[in-house]
Amino acid sequence: MEQKTKVNAIDNKQEIVITREFDLPLELLFKAYEDPGLFEQWMETKVLKMENKKHGSYAFETSRNGTVVFRANGTIHEFVTNKKITRTFEMENTPFPVQLEFLEFEKLKNDTSKLTMHILFKSIEFRNQLMQMPFAQGINMAHNRLQEIVKKLK
Repeated sequence: MEQKTKVNAIDNKQEIVITREFDLPLELLFKAYEDPGLFEQWMETKVLKMENKKHGSYAFETSRNGTVVFRANGTIHEFVTNKKITRTFEMENTPFPVQLEFLEFEKLKNDTSKLTMHILFKSIEFRNQLMQMPFAQGINMAHNRLQEIVKKLK
């Protein structure tokens, strides 16, 4: 099955670019990243904090059978409704350092929109290490859930 979320990792660069077109109006796509309740559903995680503003912060954690298996947090540097979010992203209790993420939201048509995520890593080695994990499959599955859950709000 073709992955609708495209992950582009150019050799010898410490970045990746992720793109996905959604059959959702721009406002609903953005809401999936802005609304803690929606974010919890499609990311299958618990939002601990979500301050959607410049100098705001966020934190979430994923548990399985009552045990926390993943926790992440970051600072929001720029938040422009229906346009962009610039933030840091830190995976706690992992060897990965903080990364910088630029999320851009674009209206294509009335009922379609596009998300472009540009992620910068501290080094090529850390970027490569992440790419060896099932990262691309995981983000594609999450975006598939986003599409299915959010389209019910139309």
